[in-house]
Amino acid sequence: MSEEFNAAQGRMGRVVVIRLKPGTDLLGGIQAACERYQIHNGVVISAIGSLKKVRFCDVEALPDKKCGYGYGKILALDETIELTGAGGVICSDADQNINLHIHISMSDKNGKAYGGHLVEGTEVLMTADIVLGEIEGVSMLREYDEEMDVWLLNPVQK
Repeated sequence: MSEEFNAAQGRMGRVVVIRLKPGTDLLGGIQAACERYQIHNGVVISAIGSLKKVRFCDVEALPDKKCGYGYGKILALDETIELTGAGGVICSDADQNINLHIHISMSDKNGKAYGGHLVEGTEVLMTADIVLGEIEGVSMLREYDEEMDVWLLNPVQK
């Protein structure tokens, strides 16, 4: 019987706290911080703030994918919105390029909630306060899974 999951065990290392300034691309700013501090294996511990436009996508049925699902069209919110949280993994590909997989949750001025997979084009309004955690002892590889026809996390013990 095959395992139901892939796993590796490590420990928390450094914690990096960043504040993204107005007009910064949220995903690009997190990527730049990971590159500056050389975080290749980690997590987004916390992220809050305000946004002036958002780009995200959600999973949907995609018949052309082997697994039948994937991220669909990019959704756009071109209004001020509260970033109520974010979480995700900081991975590396086979060439040691940092690869982020982050999901965000938001609410508009009426409290209506939105959420999904963060993509480029999401802009900070006043601030985005983000805490990143480095994980030691684990290689958090993001690899293409032929069977599923999608990119997936593959944690490996160092």
